[in-house]
Amino acid sequence: MCVLHNELPYSRFGFSISSRIGGAVLRNQVKRRLREATRLRMPLIEPGWDIVFIAKYPIGRASFQQMDTACARLLRRAHLLREDLLRNEGVASRG
Repeated sequence: MCVLHNELPYSRFGFSISSRIGGAVLRNQVKRRLREATRLRMPLIEPGWDIVFIAKYPIGRASFQQMDTACARLLRRAHLLREDLLRNEGVASRG
């Protein structure tokens, strides 16, 4: 994942899927899954960043849940998830 501050009131996302992953159908499927994993977390992501996810070879065999978990882990490690919303969401889902 590559990240760059963009000075905009929203974040932008890109997905780089190499032809080493597989054929066009598989690459598009991976891209759709990554886009959906990102879309579901959009309210939790800090605004003002350009983020590019770079898919590596084993992703072609990964399930959506595995891709979703990997996206969340990468965003958390880059400190791009809004902690205040994460805490509120955790409280709401428990109660």
